[in-house]
Amino acid sequence: MIGRLSGILIEKNPPQITLDVLGVGYDIDVPMSTFYHLPAAGEKATLHTHLIVREDGHFLYGFLSQDERAAFRQLLKISGVGARIALAVLSGLSVAELAQAVVMQEAGRLIKVPGIGKKTAERLLLELRDRLPKAVAGSTVSVVHDAGSDIMNALLALGYSEREAVAAMRSLPEGVAVPEGIRQALKLLSKA
Repeated sequence: MIGRLSGILIEKNPPQITLDVLGVGYDIDVPMSTFYHLPAAGEKATLHTHLIVREDGHFLYGFLSQDERAAFRQLLKISGVGARIALAVLSGLSVAELAQAVVMQEAGRLIKVPGIGKKTAERLLLELRDRLPKAVAGSTVSVVHDAGSDIMNALLALGYSEREAVAAMRSLPEGVAVPEGIRQALKLLSKA
C-alpha cells in the first residue's frame, strides 16, 4: 500500500492534484480541506495517502494530516459510504468538527454537506460514535469526546432523554471539565 508521497506539485484541479514523485506523476483525489492548504504548483508537498484497488482501477486519496486520513478510513467502513461521500464529508467539515458533530449527535451539520441526506447523516453519527474518537486519538478531539461523552452519559443516567441531553450539551462552552459541564447542563435542564 502507498502510505505517503512526497514530491513536486504539478497540477491542482479540484478535487484532484498531480504529484511528481521522482519522475512518476500520481493523480490524487484530496478533500477541499487539504486542497486549500496545499502549496502552489511547482512547490514540494507531502501527503498521507490511502489506496483503493477496484476492478475498474486504482484510486489514490491524499490528506495533509494522519487524523484526516484516519477519519476517511473510518468513513469508508460505513455501509453505503464510498470514497466520494467520505471526501465530501471531509471537504465540508474538519476532523475536529466531524468529531464534535458525532459527540453532540448533530445531524444538521452533516446534512449541510452536499450529497448527505438525513438518513445518511443519522447512520454516520450512529456508526462513528465509537469509531471516530479512537481513529483520531492523537488530537484534542479525543479529550473533547471523553468529556462530552461523560457529561452525556451522566445526564442519561439521571433520567434525561437523549434529546434533552444533546440540547443541554450544545449550550455548554468548549473544553468544559466534566463536573462543571454536568453542573451547567443540570442548571439548563432545570430551567426548561
